[in-house]
Amino acid sequence: MPEVTLPYGDSTVRAELPERAVLVGGGDGGPHLQPVAGQETAVRDALAKPLGLPRIGQLVRPGNRVLIAFDDPTAPSFGPVRRLAIEGVLEELRAAGVPEENVNLVCANALHRKWTREELARILGPELVQGFGERLQCHDAEDADNIVSLGKTASGYDVDVHRLVAESDLTVYVNAACHLGFNGGWKSVAVGLSTWRSIRWTHTPDGMSMSVRSNRMHAVFEEQGRHIEQALGRRIFKFETVLATPAAIGRCWAGGVDECRAAALDLLASMHPPRRSQAREPADIVVYGVPNWSPYATFAQMNPILTLISSALGYLGGYIEALGKPGCSVIIATPCPEQWDMEHHPSYKEVWERVLPATKDPYEITERFGEEFAGRRDYIDQYRFGVAFHPIHGILATHPLKRLKHAARVYVAGPDDPAVPRHAGFIPANSVEDALADALQRHGPDASIAVVRNPQGV
Repeated sequence: MPEVTLPYGDSTVRAELPERAVLVGGGDGGPHLQPVAGQETAVRDALAKPLGLPRIGQLVRPGNRVLIAFDDPTAPSFGPVRRLAIEGVLEELRAAGVPEENVNLVCANALHRKWTREELARILGPELVQGFGERLQCHDAEDADNIVSLGKTASGYDVDVHRLVAESDLTVYVNAACHLGFNGGWKSVAVGLSTWRSIRWTHTPDGMSMSVRSNRMHAVFEEQGRHIEQALGRRIFKFETVLATPAAIGRCWAGGVDECRAAALDLLASMHPPRRSQAREPADIVVYGVPNWSPYATFAQMNPILTLISSALGYLGGYIEALGKPGCSVIIATPCPEQWDMEHHPSYKEVWERVLPATKDPYEITERFGEEFAGRRDYIDQYRFGVAFHPIHGILATHPLKRLKHAARVYVAGPDDPAVPRHAGFIPANSVEDALADALQRHGPDASIAVVRNPQGV
């Protein structure tokens, strides 16, 4: 029997599998982007040769006011790209006669939590944080005084943006990472600097997509983004990044939002073939491990919803539909301890304790509880005046339960407490081998098996 090593929380677990198991995923010899030779040089070259727009210095006049917005720390980009891009933009603005005191920095955290100045210093550098002082702020999606409504798109999508987007003579957005087709493009502005009223059009169980090709979610963002530019009468300037490693730029572009996204997607499409091409035929059983990581636990702690649903069925769950037959069994390896970070994720515990016992159907969850949580003033106050995720985020994190329309059951191998996966409607097992034995009882002894090695988000 072949032996595989799977991610398992903060460590790994080894599992023995039948010889017929097909291994897919990480380490498969696919193309890998090499880091650029010099990150600062790559950033400045992109700013000097923008796509679809003139250089920044030609878009402003002396004395103009400028907004520079940037990806929050949930974007898994741990190198200097934000700082380098902001410094490059500031240099171009100074040369055009725009003084630094006319520039504001806004962290585009949308419904994510606000970040402390110490946390922002870790992604921007202490010099920018100290130098900008009160002109550096986190977006507040509930601050009516700093939100401007730009009406609705032709399809009826609401478009709200941060006040500074409307009032500044130029808005520059610094994207720090593109994860497949999930982020980048107009999502940066239409979500990052917006409100739940605008975001609700895409953040539904069926609305989110990581597809590099024909991304339905980004079709909405593009309509909202073009409406923003039409309403403002000017274009947004974008800096877009595809990373080679979490700390190093692979490629970057500057210029128009649509032009930069098109360039990024061309590269990403060449690097990432559809997941369905990685297995010869759909499998009866899909196996993978879940690391103790989520973008929503940056500088914070995981919890059972983030581990079992958001990460296991969400960021990694694309493997279920890509590799598994309808009605397949899914085996995930994770200790999934029951722990709650009440400072950063206060609404999650209530979703776990009150919502999931009532229903595990994400469509029903959204219908019955969505607007209630979106308007919870106690949690909203923690979002506005603390470092908590917006209360609707706990509901949004249950959306990946939609994968259970494709998978008949989910086993959790090696949980610290079997009651935790049972609470989510999953089946606990002592080990991957025990889970596999039970799944083979259901599918037959010759059932096909697909195993994802070192899974990355899909």
